[in-house]
Amino acid sequence: MTKEKTIRAVYDEETITVYQAYNKSIALSAVAKQTFVSPPFKMERMTWIKPSFLWTMYRSGWATKEDQEYILAIKIKREGFEWALRNACLSKYDHTIYPSSAAWSKQLKISPARVQWDPERDIDLHALPHRAIQVGITGIAVEKYVNEWITQIDDITARVQHIRELVKTGKREEALSLLPDEQPYLLPDLKLG
Repeated sequence: MTKEKTIRAVYDEETITVYQAYNKSIALSAVAKQTFVSPPFKMERMTWIKPSFLWTMYRSGWATKEDQEYILAIKIKREGFEWALRNACLSKYDHTIYPSSAAWSKQLKISPARVQWDPERDIDLHALPHRAIQVGITGIAVEKYVNEWITQIDDITARVQHIRELVKTGKREEALSLLPDEQPYLLPDLKLG
């Protein structure tokens, strides 16, 4: 039985893999430099990192949505990912965590990261009963992400297109065998919703 809210990810002792979808110019410059380059990447915008491969496929339509045609697998330092979580505010008010809506709103405005839980997806992109985390980072968190946390960026677009084609042609088992092996990522109790 999967807990309703569990971070699942590909990770090792030092890094965790997150996914992002971008247009060609942002993606290819990031792969070439092994970090995000401004321009075309906009440091002043919030950017969302997602440890769930299939949630990223849902969000990008298997790399078919406009400005999301390239999928990047980004290895970042676990200490950076955990810093973001420690400094995050939930994207929606939760009365069990925040004393009031006003207190949550104030925290949201000053937090360099926010956490959102969305229904996890299966390989057909249907919603599952448990949720996947995505972490929005802004301000100092984006600077740390770009300049300190990233250790490797891979363009996995061709792999994504191959899996999408297998799903489309009914080769579900073969497609499933190509998915990243995401495991529960255990953290101390951080009040993440």
